[in-house]
Amino acid sequence: MPPLSFVQRVEAELAQVEALLAAQADGYHPDLQAALHHLLQAGGKRLRPVVALLMGRLLAAPLDRLIILAAALEMLHTATLVHDDLIDGALLRRGIPTLNAKWSPAATVLTGDFLFARAAKLATDTGSLHVMDLFTRTLAIIVDGEIRQLFEGGAYTTLEQYERRIYAKTASMFELATAAAASLAGYQPDDAAYETARQYGYHIGMAFQIVDDILDYVGDSRQVGKPVGNDLRNGLITLPALYYMETHPDDPDLQTVLQEGHLFDEERLRALVSRIRASDAIARASAMAREHIAQARRALESLPPRPERDALAELAQYVTERTF
Repeated sequence: MPPLSFVQRVEAELAQVEALLAAQADGYHPDLQAALHHLLQAGGKRLRPVVALLMGRLLAAPLDRLIILAAALEMLHTATLVHDDLIDGALLRRGIPTLNAKWSPAATVLTGDFLFARAAKLATDTGSLHVMDLFTRTLAIIVDGEIRQLFEGGAYTTLEQYERRIYAKTASMFELATAAAASLAGYQPDDAAYETARQYGYHIGMAFQIVDDILDYVGDSRQVGKPVGNDLRNGLITLPALYYMETHPDDPDLQTVLQEGHLFDEERLRALVSRIRASDAIARASAMAREHIAQARRALESLPPRPERDALAELAQYVTERTF
C-alpha cells in the first residue's frame, strides 16, 4: 500500500530512526544482531515513532533528540512484543515467525532483556531526566498490566477493568510518545501544551486497542495476522464481548469462556463470534473508539495550526478506519 500521508510528513526522520535502531546491536553477540535484524525486518506500522516525531515537530522539539526518542519508543515496543510472544506461546507475528518460534525460551527472554536495555540507553541519550522517568514508569505500567492478566485471568468482566488493561497494554505507550515529545520541546507536566499532548496520545492509544479488539471479530485474518476470534479462544474478554455479555449474560459459550478461561471448540467459537457480530456489540465498541478519537482531535485544536497538527488529525482518523 502507498505510504500514508501522515507518515510521509516524517519520512526523512523515520529513515534516521530506522538506521539508529539497526545499529543498536553493533558490537554485541552475532545472534543478538541477527535477532534485532529479524525483528526490524518484520516491519510494523511504526506508529509510536511517527506520533512522537509529529508531536515533537509541532511543538518545536530539537530534531536530534526527537529521533533518539522515536527510536527508544520503537525499541521498547519491540521488547514488549518479544516477551508477549513468549508468554502467549505465539509462533507467528504479522505472518513472520517470532523469536519464540526460532529460539529457546531462555534465549528469547534474554533477547527481550537486551532490547529493554537498549531502549533504556536510548531514553538516556535524549538527555532528559523527565523522559527517562516517563520510560521507567510506563514500563512498570505495562508489566503490571501483564501480571494482572496472568494472575487474575483474561476474563475481564467490567468496563473499568477492560479500560485499565488496554491502557497498560497500549495507550500508556502512545501517551509516553506524546508526553516525552512535549518534554523535549521544553514543556513541563503542568503546562497546558504538555497536558494536551499527553491527552492526545492517551486517546489515540485507547482507540487503537479498541479497534484491534474489534478486528479480532470482523477483520481479515490474513491482514490482522491471527485467526478471527483468537481472544475468545484464549479466554480474553474484550469490549465487543463485554457489550454482548450485557445483553446475553446467559450465552452458554460465553459462560464457557468465563468459567474455563478458553474456548477451543472451533464450531462453538465460530458460532459465538457470529452471534457477537450480529448483535449491537461491534457498533457500540466502534462508537467508543470514535469517541476517543474525537477527544484526541479536540485536544489538537489548542495546539499551533501547523502541517504537523493536520497530520496528527489524519493519524487519529486512520486509527479508527484501519483494517489491520
